[in-house]
Amino acid sequence: MSAMYDFSKIFGAELQSKSGTVETNSVLSGKYVMVYFSAHWCPPCRGFTPSLIKFYDALKEKRDDFELVFVSSDRDEGAFDEYYGEMTCHALPYAQRDLKTSLSKKFKVSGIPTLVVMGPDGSTITTDARSDVSSDPEGAKFPWKPPTFEEVFPATVVNKGEKVESSTLDDKYLMLYFSAHWCPPCKMFTPELVKVYNKLKETRSDLELVFVSSDREETAFKEYYGEMPWMALDFADRDAKDALSKIFDVSGIPSLVVLGPKAGGSRPVITASARGSASLDNVADFPWHPKPYAELSQTAECNGSDINDSPAIIVLCEAEDDDEQASIKSAVQSVALSQPAGSDVLFFYGTSDSGVVPRVRQLCNLDSSRGETVMLKLDIPDNGGYYVAEGVKDVTAEAIEKFMKDSGERKQLG
Repeated sequence: MSAMYDFSKIFGAELQSKSGTVETNSVLSGKYVMVYFSAHWCPPCRGFTPSLIKFYDALKEKRDDFELVFVSSDRDEGAFDEYYGEMTCHALPYAQRDLKTSLSKKFKVSGIPTLVVMGPDGSTITTDARSDVSSDPEGAKFPWKPPTFEEVFPATVVNKGEKVESSTLDDKYLMLYFSAHWCPPCKMFTPELVKVYNKLKETRSDLELVFVSSDREETAFKEYYGEMPWMALDFADRDAKDALSKIFDVSGIPSLVVLGPKAGGSRPVITASARGSASLDNVADFPWHPKPYAELSQTAECNGSDINDSPAIIVLCEAEDDDEQASIKSAVQSVALSQPAGSDVLFFYGTSDSGVVPRVRQLCNLDSSRGETVMLKLDIPDNGGYYVAEGVKDVTAEAIEKFMKDSGERKQLG
């Protein structure tokens, strides 16, 4: 039997209850924990909270192996008190703002209301439990453990009208392309992906790609699929499409997922954010195992995460010559690769004024033209904070490590 998870590590030693403070582990240990990110000022939150509390109270009458913890994004303690007064669950004490921030980072909360479910072992079961409360108001399927890929992927896919047994793909790398005809970024990216796919197929036979359509009707699906050289999920398999989107947390399209060949009955997820790698036309690095560093002028993703979701060390060096840029890239890569396992810090270098590089300069109030080389830390999850290294003449691994230890004054994105 595995040891009980110490929930005080993320919630602190005490939680607030309706009758005062209680020891965190005394109420959460050994239970499923729903974490509710919400705020009094948020209209969607105000609409969802009554349904959630009704669900919580009703399920509590049936089972006692779960708890609900409210994590407030209210702007002052008075609003928190008023809002929490409508709830029957526990809450993170309002004063614990640092813990609120770390919880938001841990679960990559980008908007509210958000409802997360954790297992008794501290694992994250789902970050989209809000939709589960709506679709399963009786809690019959609680704690809503997502199905596996193998459970939802159809037994057949289509290849230009012909049915193909999915089992024939078991020994191949499998790319899933979530896209739609109505989506302008998808329409721009698809021709790039076609080129990359064709290059890959010229030299290797151990991969396949399946289009997972978000089109709104079958005619659009067929027209769009006509531009593609690969396989597709049958448009009629809408439940499978929805389940796959949830499994891989597809919150926007286009999105490209890469899975490894089936081993031991399941496919390993290599990366759920392969769009950036495919955009680079980097066929030599397929299957694009995540790296902790990337070229910011070409992608805002690395190590399976996005610059909007994780803190990032960035060196912008658009005006430097090739030799100096190569030296800077080497320094950034060296530090990135030296980070301990589990680090959520991303590393980027920007060597040209394309992609999101001009936008980063603008947001950080830097020269928007090809200006001075600058090293900065961008922490969008921390309410849009950023830090600029002062007096750095040479961007070396040592200089980057020193900046990471002492980033200086926090500034606010403009």
